[in-house]
Amino acid sequence: MLTLKAAGVLDIDSGEIIRPGVVRVADDRIVGVGGEPEGEIVDLGDLVLLPGLMDMEVNLLMGGRGETGLASSVTDDPATRVLRAVGNARRTLRAGFTTVRNLGLFVKTGGYLLDVALGKAIDKGWVDGPRIVPAGHAITPTGGHLDPTMFSAFMPDVLHLTIEEGIANGVDEVRRAVRYQIKYGAQLIKICVSGGVMSLTGAPGAQHYSDEELRAIVDEAHRRGLKVAAHTHGAEAVRHAIAAGIDCIEHGFLIDDETIAQMVAARTWLVPTTRLADAMDVSKADPALRAKAAEMFPKARLSVKAAYDAGVRIAVGTDAPAIPHGRNADELVALVDRGLKPIDVLRAGTVNAAELIDADDRGRIAPGLLADIIGVPGDPVDDITVTQDVRFVMKGGKVYVQK
Repeated sequence: MLTLKAAGVLDIDSGEIIRPGVVRVADDRIVGVGGEPEGEIVDLGDLVLLPGLMDMEVNLLMGGRGETGLASSVTDDPATRVLRAVGNARRTLRAGFTTVRNLGLFVKTGGYLLDVALGKAIDKGWVDGPRIVPAGHAITPTGGHLDPTMFSAFMPDVLHLTIEEGIANGVDEVRRAVRYQIKYGAQLIKICVSGGVMSLTGAPGAQHYSDEELRAIVDEAHRRGLKVAAHTHGAEAVRHAIAAGIDCIEHGFLIDDETIAQMVAARTWLVPTTRLADAMDVSKADPALRAKAAEMFPKARLSVKAAYDAGVRIAVGTDAPAIPHGRNADELVALVDRGLKPIDVLRAGTVNAAELIDADDRGRIAPGLLADIIGVPGDPVDDITVTQDVRFVMKGGKVYVQK
């Protein structure tokens, strides 16, 4: 038995700080909140405890130390990517994010699902990192936003990806691509429904997959019990994604009131990644990409608040490395800056995220749940910026950070 003794503990449901904060842990579980300390006592002083945070859109296999931007897509082999990802995973965990969705590789891997392998290594304790819900390879049509050749307009046959690696066209191919990801360990499916900012694919809101292809992807995933997350910006493309039964919209920068109403009615999730509108440096990008950013980013700052006000279900996601790995809490601050209440942002990064990934064993500090607990120097309901200064991290009953 181990007891964490702190200034307070956040009740994520009520939004109140319970003082003092006493949490008892045995093995990897929380066994009691409040009452008298038992066993070994870890005195955390003035810290406030809250559930481990969750990031619903990261790519640990991209970004980080030593990556050279687009050149890495043709120079880094899978082993190099995994080794770099170890550092990214460690930084993410130490920032207080104990669970992430790794949303879709779009690099040459020879068919290996590198995020699945990284997650296994973390689960076995070989390396430190958050719990990973892996998507394997993102599924996109030829020339779609997540076709990596479109980020630098490569000539034909440079960085050719296979169906198994996510480039799939037509109903038969998309079904095959989904089945391959599931076979080798994907726990959700990531697809590309519309254009994006940083690829030379035309209008960012244009729909890429046909309705028939979208329905086939959803059918394959849902029959196997997996959800589908879709990179989608354009309002019309989002409406088609909703009609096809897609579970979660990533970004959604260009959604309008009609689309938001449909998301509410269908209970479609939104992972808004709104910090991108402030943090992404496009000053050296192709002029066409800078023009798209100038169009989209102002709308992104408004659309998330409109979705929130209407009652769209929101979960936190950063699109790291678009936000550097380890700076994930910047997204929480950005959401509050957009006008969301801090407690609702904290819920979006805990209980909402847990619901999105169908995990009933985390997201709260409560008996019986996983002992994923972090400590911050102040009340995050009053000042969300304290989540950028995590001083204690426990995952599964093991302490990783104690400052």
